[in-house]
Amino acid sequence: MSQVEATATDFALTPDEVDQFARDGFLGPFDLYAPEEMERNLWAIRPKLIDSRRGIYDRTDAMSGTTNLSSYDRHFDVDFLARHITRPEIVGRVSSILGPDVICWRSEFFAKYPGDEGTDWHQTDNFANVGIHPQIVWPDEMRTFGGALTIWTAFTESKIENGCLQLIPGSHKTMNYDDDRVIEYSEDNIGKYTKNGVRRGFYGYDYRQLAKDPDFEPDEANARSMVMRQGQFVMFWSTIMHASHPHDGLTDQMRLGYVCRYVPTAVKVYPGMERLQEFGGEASLEGHGSVLVSGEDSYGHNKLKETMSDGTPFPVS
Repeated sequence: MSQVEATATDFALTPDEVDQFARDGFLGPFDLYAPEEMERNLWAIRPKLIDSRRGIYDRTDAMSGTTNLSSYDRHFDVDFLARHITRPEIVGRVSSILGPDVICWRSEFFAKYPGDEGTDWHQTDNFANVGIHPQIVWPDEMRTFGGALTIWTAFTESKIENGCLQLIPGSHKTMNYDDDRVIEYSEDNIGKYTKNGVRRGFYGYDYRQLAKDPDFEPDEANARSMVMRQGQFVMFWSTIMHASHPHDGLTDQMRLGYVCRYVPTAVKVYPGMERLQEFGGEASLEGHGSVLVSGEDSYGHNKLKETMSDGTPFPVS
């Protein structure tokens, strides 16, 4: 089935898959791009990714020791990414979980280079943990849910040797960390910690400071390593315990993942916030907007954007 012929309903989850997602908190990997197709697209967009001047965030204050907020939300200026967040293969599965009315509220890249530490075990409900304010707020009547539905796509091959994603099935049902605590960023924390014999950090934070129980340790015996070929994706709740292996330099291949985050239109995005502050960087939210990828918005909580920065309409699944 070609993308031209396909619609989101063609990729709706089966009842068994919905039950499995409810039990485990994740599904996949799923095929999206053939490896050679993903490689061609990656090489085509590299110049645009390097030059972030067309992005919606000013680069001046966005840079930190480990990340650059100006690389967030590049679906507004990179056409391939604009198509990606609205792909029917993604939207059909996402709306099977979140319901018919869905927005993509953020996208970002996660790279691992040879020598990089692993990402520490973490889970997040409202994304306030490395900032100041909750970035998403679910309505009270829907609080049995919470978090965002994350689509993690392997733009390169993702394997243990180059730092692939890890998930602990079923861990989304209990929040072991308090999102509303504030932990201090320090560039000196990068590469500093070894936990259970593994080099793990959290982009300049010590995520253990958010643990509700100071003696809590993740049950890594049940962890799954999300080995993916280039062009596959996995979907999971942001509230699931997730991490990544370190890239110990056993291969010179970087690992690049592209993450898209989805919530129902009932959820408030960046409520009361004018600036995004996290990971040691800061950026104005003036140019930000969520993208309606399925259904309609009857709430009006959030600023929506129907076009990319150059006026090109976002594709409709």
